[in-house]
Amino acid sequence: MIDDMKNLEILITKPSKDYELIDSGDGEKLERFGAYILRRPDPQALWPKNLSEKEWKGASAYFERVGESGKWKKKEGMPSEWFVEMNSLKFLIKPTAFKHTGLFPEQEPNWAWIKDQISKEISLRSDLKSEKRSDLGKFPVKILNLFGYTGGATLAALSAGAEVTHIDSSKSAITWARQNAEVSGLADKPVRWIEEDARKFVQREIKRGNKYDAIIMDPPAFGHGANKEIWKIEEDFLKLLDMCQQILSDKPLFVLVNGYSAGYSAIAYENSLQSLIKKYGGQIECGELTIEESHSGRLLPAGIFARWSH
Repeated sequence: MIDDMKNLEILITKPSKDYELIDSGDGEKLERFGAYILRRPDPQALWPKNLSEKEWKGASAYFERVGESGKWKKKEGMPSEWFVEMNSLKFLIKPTAFKHTGLFPEQEPNWAWIKDQISKEISLRSDLKSEKRSDLGKFPVKILNLFGYTGGATLAALSAGAEVTHIDSSKSAITWARQNAEVSGLADKPVRWIEEDARKFVQREIKRGNKYDAIIMDPPAFGHGANKEIWKIEEDFLKLLDMCQQILSDKPLFVLVNGYSAGYSAIAYENSLQSLIKKYGGQIECGELTIEESHSGRLLPAGIFARWSH
C-alpha cells in the first residue's frame, strides 16, 4: 500500500484581484480582502515578519484576543461587512469574534478542482447517446457538502452545474452561505440548505436510500450539532466516513476531506480514504493547503486535504 501512495502535494492560493496575503510572521498574518487590510493571529506563522511594524499598523482592522474569543479594532469608516470575488465567486466578508472572515482563501485550489471534476462528468454524460442518459435533467450530478459553513465548495459545485445538498449545524452559517449564493448569481440553482447535525443527516439518507455522486466534508476538531450534539473528530470522523460510503452512487466521482486544527497529518486522511480505492479504483491525492505571500512568495500553511477521485 505504501508503494501506491503519492508524494504529498502543496496546493497554493496565489494573490488575486480581491485577495492577497501581504505578509506573515510572529504568529500573525496581514491580508487584503478587497479594499480592506486585516491583521489577525495565525499560529502557523512561526517566522519573522518581512514588513515593518509601521506597515502592519496600517491595517484597516486588527483582531484583539479577549478570553477564548476576541474582538476587532477597526479604523474609522471601515464597514462591518463587504463583498469580494474569488475564483469567479462572490463572498460576504464579515469579521467575526473568532477571527474568521467567512472566506477561507486556501480552499481556492479545491474549488477549481471541484469545478473541473463536475464539468468533466457533465460533459461525459451529455456525450452519451443512449436515450436513457440523454436528458441531463434526469441525471444531475449530486453533491453532498457536510460542515458546509459559508459555502465556498457549494458555490463551486453549483457554478459547475451540479445539484448540491449543503449541511451545517449553524443557522447563521447557512444564512451566510445563502447570501453568498445570491450575490454569486446562483440563488436559482438546485441547492438544498439544511440546518442539521451531519451524522444524523447521513444516517437518515442511508435509510431513505438516497445516493450522491460526490461528498465534500470539512470536519472540525470539536463542535456541536444543531441540537447541541457533541462532535469529536477522534471519535466520530471514521464513523461518519463509513456512513458516507453507504450513500455514494455506484460510480462516484470524488470524496474530498479537509482538515485544520485537529493536529493530524494529510497522510492520516489519505489512509482513511484507502477503502475507496479497493472498492472503486481511482486515485488519492493529499497534502497541504497554503497561501502565497504577495511580497515574498513565502508559503503560509493553512490546512490539509485528501481527495479521492475515480
